[in-house]
Amino acid sequence: MVKVSYNRLWKLLIDKGMHKYELKNKAKISGYNIAKLTNDENVTVDTLARVCLALNCTFDDVVEITGTEIPARHRHQKQMYGYQGAKGEVG
Repeated sequence: MVKVSYNRLWKLLIDKGMHKYELKNKAKISGYNIAKLTNDENVTVDTLARVCLALNCTFDDVVEITGTEIPARHRHQKQMYGYQGAKGEVG
């Protein structure tokens, strides 16, 4: 799974003098999503879009990709899409 950080979001909130509960209300997102953001967990694009619309900003202003490489696909995904290695083996 790709790792993300929402530290940019929290800095933006501080700069705007806004609290998390105010963001929750303005963006019309759940407390569960605020908790996921707080813990740098994945949220939906819809959630990020609501946050950006509420704060009048872009995705780059609130999220940062912290992982340095794209993780390999899971074996079952390779099988599902018919990936074959150089020697014909699956996965």
